[in-house]
Amino acid sequence: MKKTVYLDYNATAPIRSDVITCVSTVMAEWGNPSSVHAAGRKARGRVETARRQVAQLVGCKPQEVIFTSGGTEANNLALKGFPAHQWIVSRAEHDSVLAMATDHDVLLVDLESSGKLDLQDLKEKLTAASGLALVSVMYANNETGVLQPLREIVELVHEFGGIVHTDAIQAAGKIPIDFKAVGADMMSLSAHKIGGPQGQGALIVREGLAIKSVQKGGGQELGRRGGTENVAGIAGFGVAADWALQELSGLSEIRELRDEMEKSICDAVPDVRIYGVEQSRLPNTSCLSMPGVSAQLQVMNFDLEGFAVSAGSACSSGKVKASHVLRAMGATETEADQAIRISLGRLTKRAEIDTFIETWKKIYRSKSK
Repeated sequence: MKKTVYLDYNATAPIRSDVITCVSTVMAEWGNPSSVHAAGRKARGRVETARRQVAQLVGCKPQEVIFTSGGTEANNLALKGFPAHQWIVSRAEHDSVLAMATDHDVLLVDLESSGKLDLQDLKEKLTAASGLALVSVMYANNETGVLQPLREIVELVHEFGGIVHTDAIQAAGKIPIDFKAVGADMMSLSAHKIGGPQGQGALIVREGLAIKSVQKGGGQELGRRGGTENVAGIAGFGVAADWALQELSGLSEIRELRDEMEKSICDAVPDVRIYGVEQSRLPNTSCLSMPGVSAQLQVMNFDLEGFAVSAGSACSSGKVKASHVLRAMGATETEADQAIRISLGRLTKRAEIDTFIETWKKIYRSKSK
């Protein structure tokens, strides 16, 4: 059986061996971090160590970290836990934000064709907002890798007295993040995007900002998220955060591989479209079209050739559908249906990218006729 080359890091990153060791060790322990005896204190120590590690990764205070069951819960807690009168979200947000918006009075902000948030439209939406506004915008898009001018967005929203939540789930570990310097009020993170365990996340909440617990329980996480902490998952998250922080300096090599791949494909087929290339992007992400070939057909054929890629977000129960992100950037249904996402990571080799390029050309030649 052919070994699969994994190029879907934005869906989930391969779990790190040190994380597996940590999680296994902690799972063999059995203290409840809310207990006051020795076993409980040891478990509490595991949680607080991880809280400091996650805080260091994104430049926040440990007490600003609320551990959750993952990125989706973090996004839900940010929106449900803050008593805003008006939600304002971009059209390119993750489904965990957009799905909630259907049940609330929400204003949707347009994107420019480059994938950048339309700041003039945001200003108009803030002007039209009824009461206190909560603006939710991705730091880095999970499909295109486009980075938003977050500091500029935060300053604009704060001028109107609003609150900013940013989904930084794809950005963490791929670019340096300084929560305090950016000025956002809340920030969502997810462990499995940086080589940690799945089912573990965090919401960073600016010190002094009151947030109401959505999940009621025993008052854990300083009363902001009820339920016994997943000690093993949290500890694994901390180890992954430590590694991600150390490896930020090596991301230039990944960017170089990504850029070489895009250039080779565009040289071979000039009418390929790379979405978001005009903007600053994550160093590992490429969303590009294969003219005349559907994304579903591409994903299937790459899989047969031993490459794991995706058609946009991996959070739709295996569905392959035209991306709402690309549609928001002005792509037609047909254009959006021909785009796939390639996302590289720490284990990606140059030889694998060279082979991927040749495979891309092979699929294009055979399927576009």
